[in-house]
Amino acid sequence: MNKFRFYIALWMAKLALFTMGILKYKGTNFPGQLAIKICPEFLRYIGKPERIIGITGTNGKTTVANMVIDSLREDGIYPLNNSYGSNIHTGIATALLKDTGFWGKSKKEMAILEIDERAMPLIMTYVKPEIMAVTNLFRDSMKRNAHTEYIAGILDKYIPDDAYMILNGDDIISSRLKPDNDRVYFGIESLPTDLDHSINLINDARICPECSHRLSYTNVRYHHIGRCYCSNCGFRSPEPDFLGETPDVDSKRITISHKGMKYEFPLNNGGIHNMYNTVCVATILYKIGYSLKEAANLMKNVSVVGSRFSSEKCGQVTVSNQMAKENNAVGSSRAFDYISSLPGDKELILMMNCLGDQEHWSENTCWLYDCDFELLNKDDIKHIIVTGPRGKDYHLRLLMAGVPEEKITWVEKEIDAPNKLSYTPAESIFIFFGTDSLVLGNKVMEKTKEIARKKGELQ
Repeated sequence: MNKFRFYIALWMAKLALFTMGILKYKGTNFPGQLAIKICPEFLRYIGKPERIIGITGTNGKTTVANMVIDSLREDGIYPLNNSYGSNIHTGIATALLKDTGFWGKSKKEMAILEIDERAMPLIMTYVKPEIMAVTNLFRDSMKRNAHTEYIAGILDKYIPDDAYMILNGDDIISSRLKPDNDRVYFGIESLPTDLDHSINLINDARICPECSHRLSYTNVRYHHIGRCYCSNCGFRSPEPDFLGETPDVDSKRITISHKGMKYEFPLNNGGIHNMYNTVCVATILYKIGYSLKEAANLMKNVSVVGSRFSSEKCGQVTVSNQMAKENNAVGSSRAFDYISSLPGDKELILMMNCLGDQEHWSENTCWLYDCDFELLNKDDIKHIIVTGPRGKDYHLRLLMAGVPEEKITWVEKEIDAPNKLSYTPAESIFIFFGTDSLVLGNKVMEKTKEIARKKGELQ
């Protein structure tokens, strides 16, 4: 009976996929939703590639997954993936559907799957990754992911015991996952900008996980990312097997070493979080079967997906979008830190708004007070426009961060925000929006570019 329901679900979902193809719909998990509604154990029966590489973590999993997929395509390998769907069970089901035949047999040998941490119980029961990479674990939205210990518990329970783990050795939380599994660590060497303590509002790793003594840090990049040790029991961060060395922000290069081998890899931008993404991708490619030299060559033409970060010279200014996941204090803090470190004068539009909150549920705004808005209190950030349903909340938080009132403009509707920019020649404009506001964010981006070009013609 279950197998009969599976075939009904399979064919109905394939019909939905076919119809969506005609209508040119891409980024939707509806076929997977339909399949699982008809057959709740759809993921059990659907065919799967022999090799499955899973990628999860609080921040960076989408970027890492897309970079791995693009790297493999450079070698003529087109793995099954869920880059056009969601990273929960219905998105995984949709991805599997696309590359199966009439009877549900997989046509692919390899899958690269981005997997949401909370969705592990619904996915890992049926989908068993050969390799599991975890980018990091941070405090996320309270309503989604609660605390890091809660998410670590889910990962420990549901990641298969035989999965090979690729872990961030500079993240003392995620590096301790699945202690009995085979593993390899990636990390970044000491940097001139490192500190011996965290200056961020969030640091979820202050206490030794072994003896509960206060941890000490030899170097901190941000939050709890860095190298720590316990002066009481001797516990310390694991040594990275794949190490990012001598990053050059100007030339956008980083050297990655492993067992005496060293090769230069390209960086998409100079943010430290992107350095970690790059070293993680190189490690995944190595464990798939490429040498470091081959991995470096594959990554030469890989770029961060445009919805995450893109930049374009328009008239006399540069207009960029910057992904900053709504309700995620660490993600927004990383974006703020990167932008504030760039040279030159800047104007910002903040619209990281959960648009679904207005209709379906109430947003918990406590994340605003975990987020480092203080990073935006800089002389070269000349103007900040706050807009959308959380615009006034941003306004209040910026004032609390010490940003002068005269630098802040509130605009009710996001699409009207570009009208309030000054478009001063040689400045950079950054538009911050999250996954819930991608469509609207792109409209704001295009309007900003259009105005910038027109003003450039007049200047």
